[in-house]
Amino acid sequence: MGFATRVRTVAGVVALAGLTHTWMAPRARAEASQSAPTAGGQAGGGGGFKQPEPYDFNDHEGWTSLFDGKTLNGWSGDSNWKVEDGAITIESTCEKPTGTIYLVWKGGETSDFELKMDMKGTGSINSGVQYRGWIAPPPPRRGGGPGRAGQTGPCPSGAARGTPPSAESEAQWNMWGAQYDFDAGNRYTGQYYEQSTGRGIVAWKGQVVRAEAGDRRRLLSTVGEPADVDRIYKPNDWNQLHMVVIGNQMVHLLNGRVISVLIDEDPKFQRKSGLIGLEVEATGKLFVRNIWLKKLQ
Repeated sequence: MGFATRVRTVAGVVALAGLTHTWMAPRARAEASQSAPTAGGQAGGGGGFKQPEPYDFNDHEGWTSLFDGKTLNGWSGDSNWKVEDGAITIESTCEKPTGTIYLVWKGGETSDFELKMDMKGTGSINSGVQYRGWIAPPPPRRGGGPGRAGQTGPCPSGAARGTPPSAESEAQWNMWGAQYDFDAGNRYTGQYYEQSTGRGIVAWKGQVVRAEAGDRRRLLSTVGEPADVDRIYKPNDWNQLHMVVIGNQMVHLLNGRVISVLIDEDPKFQRKSGLIGLEVEATGKLFVRNIWLKKLQ
């Protein structure tokens, strides 16, 4: 796929998801209206304009299912990951914390692709979808104990605070790289985050960002007012996650709306292909179902 085709593809996804619909000028609206096909099949007025077809999230023609709804066949992770009522689940509690752990899809690396799934979370669960990732030991922690924030003392229930799995026992699944962030509290859902690379959050939710050489980041645009962006997320309900990853352009959609975009032009961090996985940390419960992949290259 050539560069121009890739740009058009990503631009089409952004437009389809409603990134630009709020600022269509009156003249543009009039031209779009005039361009509707006539009975003879020709566009009216003087244009050759054509409106895009609405996207159907539940249309899976040409896609591959990564989860059979019954087992973890095709995935690899520790015993914390389970299947309940047609969904991949994992629960982390004070008494039995998971720490930061991963479930890795065993289908090999992907390059350019679309990935979509349903996800919901409870409590303070913090999760994400890893892509173009790789397996490597976790970087050294800065302070704190075995828990994410170094908590000590008993749990609120009065029971002893549990210890998460050791880094050694999780090493075969520990992932680095790009992540579609997701959390039940909706502080970060949809943003572009990088696990363990040192870049952290590159495109916050609601942002269109270009990352340039030297870890310079430019805000090109926003996708709406913060309160409007927050309302895209459905608390305590299933959310539709959709990633369109083509070349150096990563488009994250949530419930049919663009939530963040990264154009990555920093050669130090660019990665053309890698593994897909699920990540979880903090406490609460995560549910994932209907995982579909379409390889574009």
